[in-house]
Amino acid sequence: MKLVIWILWPSFITAGIAQVLFFTVIDPQQLYLLGQPVVLPAIAVYSLGFLMFWLMCIGSSLMTWFMLPQGIKKALEGYAGEREDLARRKRAAG
Repeated sequence: MKLVIWILWPSFITAGIAQVLFFTVIDPQQLYLLGQPVVLPAIAVYSLGFLMFWLMCIGSSLMTWFMLPQGIKKALEGYAGEREDLARRKRAAG
């Protein structure tokens, strides 16, 4: 699960930054899709824009993961398994 979070969390943060930068320059009411103006409410355009940015960033993070050498992947997987979860205390067995 930690490996999935290593892909999703940085891409989420990057998508948020990309959305802020994009929609600071572009007004949602002035967007065109295939030559036609977008007729969705602004909040829907912001939401769809964020999801599109997030998907692109997930793809980028996944490509980085797939291109890592096997030795580094094994080291990261071992590190993820050894490290205790700092957010929750483990319950004592019994």
